[in-house]
Amino acid sequence: MAFGTTIRTWFDGTWHDGDVPVMRAADHGMWQGSSVFDGARRFEGVAPDLDKHCARVNRSAKALMLRPTMEVDQMVEIIREGLEGFAPDAAIYIRPMYWGIHGSELGLVPSESETGFAVCLEEVAMFAPDKTTTLTTTQFRRPVLDDSVCDAKAGCLYPNNARMLAEAQQKGFGNALVADAMGNVAESATSNVFMVKDGEVFTPVANGTFLSGITRARHIDNLARDGMHVHETVLTFDDFRDADEVFLSGNLTKVTPVTAFDDRSYQVGPVTRRVREMYWDWALSGG
Repeated sequence: MAFGTTIRTWFDGTWHDGDVPVMRAADHGMWQGSSVFDGARRFEGVAPDLDKHCARVNRSAKALMLRPTMEVDQMVEIIREGLEGFAPDAAIYIRPMYWGIHGSELGLVPSESETGFAVCLEEVAMFAPDKTTTLTTTQFRRPVLDDSVCDAKAGCLYPNNARMLAEAQQKGFGNALVADAMGNVAESATSNVFMVKDGEVFTPVANGTFLSGITRARHIDNLARDGMHVHETVLTFDDFRDADEVFLSGNLTKVTPVTAFDDRSYQVGPVTRRVREMYWDWALSGG
């Protein structure tokens, strides 16, 4: 099922209009889950950190024992060519993807002899600046590297995120604030998370249980340039209950203010607004 509306797909050496088939029934990625992707954004005529997203999908492929077949510069060139098929002001979700095709003798280990690759461009509107969300807890936790491929943006990780999100939405909230294996806050079901207390900015330390996002790093850098240090540290649920501001950070929406965590309410505060302002200023200035 398509995520967006108008779609263009690069597969087998050329661009196609629409949501074209790219994977076969016996491909390793189909029945053994060896698929990875990344998500970048084009909005208001810019595609911030596109090269970093392309580099990460190659790292994700290696983490799943897949052989990347595209150089970063080559991937960026293909994507920019595909974006020319959309209106200049259209907001596009950019998704390069790899998957395994052949397996080992027992089927489990993907073969490096051939790797599937495609790029999907979908028109997906950016969230409005006043779009907010709410958080609650979930019974499900982020895995650790010992038992899952936490160092990759892998499709096989997302059913766990989906059940977190479904549980939160069934409780009447927009998203879930998720614990790591030790019971400390890791991220939300869909994005990295920040909190503000007494004018200081905090975010869970990248401990290997979640992807430390490209947009997360960009916010930390922008805040540093603005004279504000971000504390990457262990944070508990009580820390978030005691916070003054909370916001989510991810490629899809960049900055999403949080207005409640269970029965704790927040205002959309000055730091959250400043983080969004700085990101847009940085992006539209060409980085």
